[in-house]
Amino acid sequence: MSKTVLIAGASGLVGTACVERFIDDGWTVIAVSRRRPETRPGYTFEHLSVDLRDAKATEHALKRRSEVTHLVHAAVFEKPGLAIGWADDDYIEINDALLRNIVEPLAKVSRLQHVTLMQGTKAYGVHLHPMRIPGRERQPRDEHPNFYWLQEDYIRRKAGDLGCTFTIMRPQMIVGPNIGVSMNLPPIIGVYAAICKEIGRPFGFPGGTPWAWEATDTRLVANAIRWAAEAPAAAGQHFNLTNGEVFTWRDLWPAMAETLGLESADDAPVSMVEFLPAHADVWARITAKHNLRPIAMADLLGESHYFADFAFMYGIPQPPLCFVSTIKIKQAGFAEVQDTEESFVHWLKFLQQKRILPAP
Repeated sequence: MSKTVLIAGASGLVGTACVERFIDDGWTVIAVSRRRPETRPGYTFEHLSVDLRDAKATEHALKRRSEVTHLVHAAVFEKPGLAIGWADDDYIEINDALLRNIVEPLAKVSRLQHVTLMQGTKAYGVHLHPMRIPGRERQPRDEHPNFYWLQEDYIRRKAGDLGCTFTIMRPQMIVGPNIGVSMNLPPIIGVYAAICKEIGRPFGFPGGTPWAWEATDTRLVANAIRWAAEAPAAAGQHFNLTNGEVFTWRDLWPAMAETLGLESADDAPVSMVEFLPAHADVWARITAKHNLRPIAMADLLGESHYFADFAFMYGIPQPPLCFVSTIKIKQAGFAEVQDTEESFVHWLKFLQQKRILPAP
């Protein structure tokens, strides 16, 4: 039987990686996003340009897609400033609707076998209060306003009606090449480095208090989602997902500095939310000087500069403890890991090769 996966949010970090990963295994891919995913050369797929907030437009696009067997729901709506909107009613309602707007028309015509949903450590309430360490999937649901719970309860009911299965992934801080998205740091770090070099500012870590964290390479996320699409052990399960190690930014900084052609300097705390937009003219000068793709600062950042301030703990005196156990997914059969330093270096070099960042 042929297998067709519909990837919602296909131009984002998870979505683009999944487009490539499923095609690598010979699947037919339908990519749904407003912007066409920017994949590496050689990938052929159908792209549907749809605003998933528009229920009628989504239904029109999907009402005859009876070939779809699998759904990867990687679409998310974020408000300006990220965290300040996470508890807003309209933010929660819109994200709940994104999933329903896709599943309802597919349920009428498709032979859907499996759905993958994305969550994160907000499931453990880390953005609101101290979480248990490590966060484990078997812990009771942290009851707070969150679209995760609406989507999860909906897909659990719908899967029962349709006779399909589902898997929920909870990756920590995803790292990849995408620009103009909500939460991706390699482009932010690379642009900050280029501006520092241009204006003669030392390339010091711009954050605050030291803390250890976990990350997940986007390739690892895509591999886990591909595994879960057909693994019986993944059916009906939540899985935390990380590279398999912890890191601190100060220990990571020298390798990134070398990749970007700079010396690692002493800490130089500064807000990315304030610094990068204020130097948009410098970035324009850099793109012209190095013959880079002419991408405006705002189009490059998305909301990721807000995420950078949080990730770097800029202005935050007491960092949260945010560690999750990945024992469950390893015991279920997916044991892949990734070197976090290699991950950041890899994607910085990729952005240089794509002429988004200047080469050293």
